[in-house]
Amino acid sequence: MSKVIQDALNSFVADLRATHRDNLHAVVLYGAAAVGDTDARSDHNLLVALRRITPEDLRLAQAPMREWQRLGYPVPIYFTVDELVSAADVFPIEFHKMERARRVLYGQDPFANIEISDENLRHQTEYELRSKLLQLRRLYIPASASPARLVELMGNSLASFTDLFAPVLILKGIPPPTTKRALLDATVRGLNLAVTPFNAILSHQEASDEPLSDIEANQLFTRYLAQLERVIQAVDELQGQPASV
Repeated sequence: MSKVIQDALNSFVADLRATHRDNLHAVVLYGAAAVGDTDARSDHNLLVALRRITPEDLRLAQAPMREWQRLGYPVPIYFTVDELVSAADVFPIEFHKMERARRVLYGQDPFANIEISDENLRHQTEYELRSKLLQLRRLYIPASASPARLVELMGNSLASFTDLFAPVLILKGIPPPTTKRALLDATVRGLNLAVTPFNAILSHQEASDEPLSDIEANQLFTRYLAQLERVIQAVDELQGQPASV
């Protein structure tokens, strides 16, 4: 993490402490930036844990948020300490993400005593995967007429699906990497998927290969869709089985 970003974080935490005072329980940086995998401002996700949250508490945060957003960083999510414990069954994917890649910037670690149900994790993971698959099929209809649009659709959707590969690996008993490419590679190995469609999408998205013809683009989509369906099938088959990570 660069000194500029570290200084910005330190300044923001100081502003939050001055704003929320004794009500502030913890400030947590989570995701790729928490383990030093990115310096992108959009990846600096923060969780602010308060002992209570009222509209007045949120209004008080306007001043520090203005400066934080002016620097290009996303607004943090706010939870009460009690909500973090009770919401673990509702947001298992998000909480697992925070739990495995986090850095406490201030206060006590709010995830130290949180337990996340494997079955809740499996249920949300399958729901999210199937929802994205339905959306991908819907968007394919207009995109299928243009190779460029279809390549763009596959690239955008792959980034979205890759985020869900982390809980898939957790359910399979495989510790998930933190970077997207390593996460994709680990999923391909762990589920014995065909890597060629994923590599082709990434390569064409980076414009490092010749543009695809209409037939080639649609054939690639067919192979890509088949691998996504295998991921969903693998999660479905885990129903009732505990994760072993």
